[in-house]
Amino acid sequence: MAKGNTVRIAVLPGDGIGQEVTAAALSVLEPLAKRHGLGLSTETLPAGAFHFRDAGEAFPEESFRRAQAADANLLGAMGWPGIRYPDGTEIAPQLDLRFRLGLYAGVRPVRAIPGVPVALADPRARAMDFVILRESTEGLFHSRGRGTVTDDMAEETLRITRATTEKLSRFAFRLAERRAERLGRRGRVTLVDKANVFRAFAFMRAVFDGVAAEFPGVDSAHHYVDAMALDMLRRPWEFDVLPTENMFGDILSDLGAGLVGGMGFSPSADIGDDHAVFQPAHGTAPDIAGKGLANPTATVLSAAMMLDWLASRGAGQPFADAASELERAVDAAFAAGLRTPDIGGADGTEAAARAIREGIGA
Repeated sequence: MAKGNTVRIAVLPGDGIGQEVTAAALSVLEPLAKRHGLGLSTETLPAGAFHFRDAGEAFPEESFRRAQAADANLLGAMGWPGIRYPDGTEIAPQLDLRFRLGLYAGVRPVRAIPGVPVALADPRARAMDFVILRESTEGLFHSRGRGTVTDDMAEETLRITRATTEKLSRFAFRLAERRAERLGRRGRVTLVDKANVFRAFAFMRAVFDGVAAEFPGVDSAHHYVDAMALDMLRRPWEFDVLPTENMFGDILSDLGAGLVGGMGFSPSADIGDDHAVFQPAHGTAPDIAGKGLANPTATVLSAAMMLDWLASRGAGQPFADAASELERAVDAAFAAGLRTPDIGGADGTEAAARAIREGIGA
């Protein structure tokens, strides 16, 4: 990516509130880009459950090609309860993107936002700021579409490979180094596994330990996944970067979101060697779709992650500056009293986007 050139963003709003929160995020990105002189070009691509209903395909190959060619992808949410593939499985083009583009690093920040209620009464909970790093291309999800089902049994296969575990581990330690510089303290990477029971996780732990030796400036540790579920409630402020297998990361991510206000405050990124997709961790929320009630914060913060990643790929310092300003604007809006319906307030999608825009002087 050449510094100073126009950056191309593929936008896949998807279904339900995905359409609403994506529009809100774009309404914030536009003035932010002008303020920082960012060259951003967006292209909206069709995909999702309703596109499957209307056109017979959930993820047109042309949409995939354009997403693959873009510098980054901003995705809303996809899927709908009443629209399924003929075999009854969920329509989830976002999973297709992860696997086809090799997006092995699922970055799920868990951070307490000023003014947003947290789940724990302990005052130290206001200092929560850690990252669940979900491996997103193998683990138990490797078996997606490959499982064996008979009248008497069903079987799915978990896969852990050395190559992907090494890449995920290096990603985790480098992320911890960057966070340590930003937060002014030593970084710590804690592998979450079940190595006491499964050979695959003992293998994963051995590979992780080998990579840890390459990063003497970052502390490393291990935690069994059941103990981590407990300690995310008991002492979440003590953690930093938590790499883990795909299914474990899927589950712990929702627990993390519950600690800091809910899924509406849970941004995410799926990052590979050459491509990345940024999206809120929530679903399409059929119960509130079309009512203007959806909290766009997770999507806005995902867009901030996108800008920061683009900066790291050579787009230039203004992208990093814009990412920091966008995160500060979100914090300032909630600290000043913004309250979305998911935390008991009355500020809907547009009101939240407007408050954030005002925070960046737009």
